[in-house]
This record gives sequence, C-alpha cells and structure tokens, in this order.
Amino acid sequence: MCSKSRFVHLFGLIVLVFAPWAVAEDLRLPKVFTDHMVLQQQLPVVIWGWADAGEKVTVSFAGQNKTAGANGQGVWRVELSPLKASVTPAQLTVKAGDETIVFNDVLIGEVWLCSGQSNMAMTVGSSNDAENEIATANYPLIRHIMIERVALAEPVDDVQAKKGWEICSPETVGGFTAAGYYFGRELFVKLDVPIGLLHSSWGGSNIESFTSLEGFKQVPELSDYVTRIESSLPGNAAYKKAVEETIAGSKKWIAQAQEALKKNARVAAAPVLPASTLPLANSQDPTSKHNAMIEGLVPYRIRGSIWYQGESNRNEGMLYVKKTEALVKGWRLAWGQPDLPYYFVQIAPFNYGEEDPGVLATFWEAQEAIEMEIPHTGMVVINDVGDYNDIHPKNKQAVGYRLAAQALANTYHKDVVAGGPQFEKMKIEGNKLRVFFRRTGSGLITRDGKSPDWFEIAGDDGVFVPAVAVIDGDTVVLSNADLDKPALMRYAWAKNAEPNLKNKEGFPVSAFRAGKMNERALLDDRVEQAKEYELVFSFDIGNSETTKTSAAYRVDRAGEIGKFDRVGYFLALKKPNEAIKYVWVSMDAFTKKAPELGIPAASVNVMFRQWVEQMEVVTNVEGVKTGKGLKGYIEFWPNNYSAQNSAGIDGASNDVYDFGDTPGDPRQGYGSMQVHNPEAGQTVFATNNWAAGPKADVGIGNSPEGHSDYTFQANAGQYELKRLMVLVRPKK
Repeated sequence: MCSKSRFVHLFGLIVLVFAPWAVAEDLRLPKVFTDHMVLQQQLPVVIWGWADAGEKVTVSFAGQNKTAGANGQGVWRVELSPLKASVTPAQLTVKAGDETIVFNDVLIGEVWLCSGQSNMAMTVGSSNDAENEIATANYPLIRHIMIERVALAEPVDDVQAKKGWEICSPETVGGFTAAGYYFGRELFVKLDVPIGLLHSSWGGSNIESFTSLEGFKQVPELSDYVTRIESSLPGNAAYKKAVEETIAGSKKWIAQAQEALKKNARVAAAPVLPASTLPLANSQDPTSKHNAMIEGLVPYRIRGSIWYQGESNRNEGMLYVKKTEALVKGWRLAWGQPDLPYYFVQIAPFNYGEEDPGVLATFWEAQEAIEMEIPHTGMVVINDVGDYNDIHPKNKQAVGYRLAAQALANTYHKDVVAGGPQFEKMKIEGNKLRVFFRRTGSGLITRDGKSPDWFEIAGDDGVFVPAVAVIDGDTVVLSNADLDKPALMRYAWAKNAEPNLKNKEGFPVSAFRAGKMNERALLDDRVEQAKEYELVFSFDIGNSETTKTSAAYRVDRAGEIGKFDRVGYFLALKKPNEAIKYVWVSMDAFTKKAPELGIPAASVNVMFRQWVEQMEVVTNVEGVKTGKGLKGYIEFWPNNYSAQNSAGIDGASNDVYDFGDTPGDPRQGYGSMQVHNPEAGQTVFATNNWAAGPKADVGIGNSPEGHSDYTFQANAGQYELKRLMVLVRPKK
C-alpha cells in the first residue's frame, strides 16, 4: 500500500505521461512567505505559489478570501485588496484540496528592499556602538529576512532564505543589515507602522550582477550586455545558431578525424562551443544575482528600495549612471511599479592605493548625476562619516538616518530636509568665484567651525590651486591671491576628501566641479609654435571609458580637419603638489587622415612603425633632447609587442622595451603610442595600455626605472593631470 506522498508522486508521473501540459505539485509558496512577515500596506498584495495543475487555491487574510486556479504549470496567483497598516498579529491561510499552509504573526506595514554589496551586507553587530545598539533593539514590529547568496545563469522562481522573517530583538538584530536596520528604525519611529526589511546583498558585487536582462534592454548604451546575455540563454536565436554551427563543425571534424587516423596523421582539435554561449553563472556576471536573489522576490509587494554599492564599479565614471538606469528600470518593470523609489548611498572616501586620485571624484559625480537624471531616486552623501582607511565605515547609523530622510521627504511626503546642499551655478566676480547652492536648509555651515575646505580653483588652463573659501549666505566665495582670472572650481575632488561644508541640518555637500576650460590654454601658454596648429584630439590618459577598441576623447574634431602637412603632440603631466611637466613634439605628417592620428585603438585600424622627418621637441623635462630637424621614430599600434629589435634600429635593445620593438598578437592587445629619438637613445613620450585606467603607462623622456618606453609601468594613477593633445598644421 502506497503512502499518500508516494501515491501523489506516482499519480503525478501518470498525469505527466498522458497529459504533458499538467503539473503535479504539493502546495507551496515562495520562501519569502514565512511566519512574522510584513505585508505592504496601501497596495494590492500578491500571494502566489505552486499547486497541482488546475487545483483551486484559496487565500484568507484580514477578512478577505480570494481563490485562484493553478495553471498548466502549477502556478497560482491571488491578489488581495489594499490593506491598512496593522500591528495586530494575524494569520494568513492558504488552502488547496486537503492541504493547508498557515503563516502566523503576519503584520501589515512598510516593506523595503535592501540591496548592494558589502556595506549593505555589514551587520549591526559590526557597526558603531554595537553592544549598546544590540542591547536596546526592542523593536518587535521591525522584521528582517536575509536572502541567501546565490548566483545563477538563468532566472529562478524562488529565492533561498534559511531563517525566514525574524523579529527584531537583542537576540536577532546583530545579524541584520546595519544600514537597513537603522533606516527601518527611523521609519518606524516617524511612521509608527511595522517595517519589513527584505535584505538581498552580496559583498564585492558589481551592479551588473543585480540587473535583469529586461533592465539592460531599456538602456541602448548597454546593448552589448544584452547581446552577451541572450547569446548564453538556451532557446535564444544566437545560442541556437552557435550550437548548430558547432554541431555541423563537429560532424565534419569527426569525418576528418577518422580519415586522419587511417593515415596515421595528426588529428586537429575538435570544435567547441564559443565562449558567448557559456552560462553567466559567476557571481560577477551580469544578471547572475538578479536571477537568484531578486527574481524570486517578485511580485512580493514593496514600497521601495535602498541601495549601497559602487566600490566595485568606481572606475567607470558616467557609465555607472547608465548601469544604474538599467538596474532601476529592470526592478520597476519586474514589480510593475514605474515610480518605485530608489534611494542610494554615495560611497565614502577610501584609500584605493595608487589609483588616480580623481577616479573616485568622477565616480561621486556620476552618482550625483543619478539623482538628477533618474526620477524617484535620491542620494545619501557620507563623506563626513567614513573612514579613509576602512572601506566599511562603521557609522551606519548616519547612513540609515539619511536614507530614511530621503524616504520620509520624497516617498512619505513629510516636511523634512532630505539631503545636503547641491551645486546650482557659478559666477565669476573679478578675481573671485561665487558658488551658489540649492537645498541649503536652514543655512550653510561647517562641521568644525572653520572655513570651508577642499575647494580648488583654476584659470582656463585647468591647473588647480587651493582656494580660500568664505560662506556668504547661501553661497561660497572662492579666491587665491596668485590667480587673477579664475575660470573653474572643484570641490572634494580627491579620494581622501573628507570636507566640512554642510547645511545646519547636518547633511554634507557632495563632490562637484564647475566652469569652462579653454582646451588649448594649457598648450598655448607654454608652446609658441603650437599656435599655428589646429586641435584634433584632446585625451585624458587612463580615463575610465576608454577601451582597447576605442578611445573616449575630451575633444574629437577629426571629422572637421582638412589637409595638413605637420602633426604635433602635446603631453602634460602633473602629480599632486608638483609643477606641470610637458613635452611638445611635432613632425612632418605621416598620414593624410586625421582620424589616424589619435590613440591607435583597435577600431582605428592603423599601425605606424616608421621613421618621421623634421621632428621638433620642446619640453621642460630635464635631460630630454630638444631641437629642430631631428629624425624621429614612431610606434603606434593596438597590438601586443615584444622587446626584440626587429626593425633593426641602431642602438635599440633586443631585451628591453625601447624602440624597434616587434608588434604581435593579439591585435586588440596592450597597445603602443610612442615617439622616439633613436639618435639620442630616448623616448620623447609614450603611453601604452590605455584601456587600463589608472594602470595605464605614460611618461616623458626615458623611464627612470624598468623599460625606457614605460612598458609595464602602470603609473597613470600617480598623475592628477595627464592630458594628451593631437594637433595638425593646416596645409597652405
């Protein structure tokens, strides 16, 4: 005699044999439904799960009884009418046939998704004043559920959650997300309703891994991600084509291999599926965490989301805005809430080693742009409560409080100040700059009572010097006694910036910059000869948006350039607290096409490995040979290269990277852009590995250590200014 469970299983198999559209399944719900859960108030509440195909499922809660039938795949879904907040524990009952599931101690209140990387994962037990915070955490109306860390190549319909919903108490709170808990606690105090925290984060995560395929599809600039993701999914046309081509190639290979064996000949390697078809199951792969840790939460109703992430994407600059747009749009599509709030934390100052000191500032700038460009978002600034030597600042109380202020002001429409002063405009007033702010609250102050710090100003050449800053109402006036014509300013523009300016409500000011630079001023003030040349390209070496395929230029006028007879390159380098070093090198034109004069990335499709005539060098770098009528040698290519002097240039080495080096595979490789004076045994200037961000190579003259052409120096991060300009002299 079969037990009930074995009988059901056997019956299910019979049904599958005779009716393949039917699914046999015990009644169950996603793991986000457990005792002690909080359901979202004021929105239709969706309850869903699985049962035998065609079976009627009845959900009973708060006086409502709703019934739905499981579809052919065994999936059922019930929608409860909007509920009012309730602190009274209630039962939610789900029935199907003779099976009943009961959830106890269910509350109705406000539910928020808490996601990101390690600073969201950081627990209350690891935050400031943890012992006292834990001892006083008597908030039974705050509930928390931790989603287990899993990465998958394809979306699944449920998450993993070992503990289920936990009631906040001194016994449990130590393991809660600290940022989420302090956020939720502030909401509870101000709103006086139960708070549910859906915690789904993973340390070290990039933003792509939490983003859905549908989210990527909403942002045209991220189409490469869509192509890569779709090509890895069985059933997709690109995947099918790759598999079919591999099968066809394998059949051909089998025949060839059999023939080779008969002849005792070598058998070639068998065809393999292309890398594009491999599953994206690594924890850093796009969509992998969304598939496993977010998809299965939908459509559990939430009010909004808080996000604390960015350290793993900090080198991407404004690209991060697009990636955030994909994340947010994907979540809003998934939940069917086009205005779903998204409040996020700007990452704190931190010592990232030799990295370009401006990289973090440009990332902060991108994070602020999110708030400006994506509706229903808000940013929390924490440059005043971080720890420069700890990537995990322990003051998560301030983080949670400021996140809550965003929600209270913008989601719950409370009359509170939500954040710090924001840059509005800049005005030049003689030898001073006046910076205007909005959202100043009760007024501008500094947290230490001193003058505002971390302000810098520059002339139109973009060379910054420290500024004297004075608060004047809702503005700050900037000046420097040695600068007569200021044109630009920047604030907190360094990875170690912990500035003091804030409003009286205690919210600090984020990094920002303003003003317009004369792109040529840096050059024209130093090199008289350059004034008869036209600017073609201007490029910041090591900028985050440059790839091996293409360079991201500050200025690109190649399409405007006519005929020319000479080419000039100007490289300016400046380390913090040091003077600018520069070199100007011009030569007879070695191509007639202006687009071929810039960074020789793969898409430019050039290789210049040749002598150049009538080279002129002007520089302030000691030891570099200057003069006119010199004979130069250039090595411009996207390839990898070896040290062998295959060009046969006198004085070049076969063992050290200098000049005469040998380009090789891959074509889209390390990359070389070098100008040499072989007669003097010198590199005039070089930049290589330009897609490596702060680890790109750059230098003027011979490298003082290692290879003379800066190969493997990975030194671009040392410079706060690393500008390369390309110019041409119009042909008369």
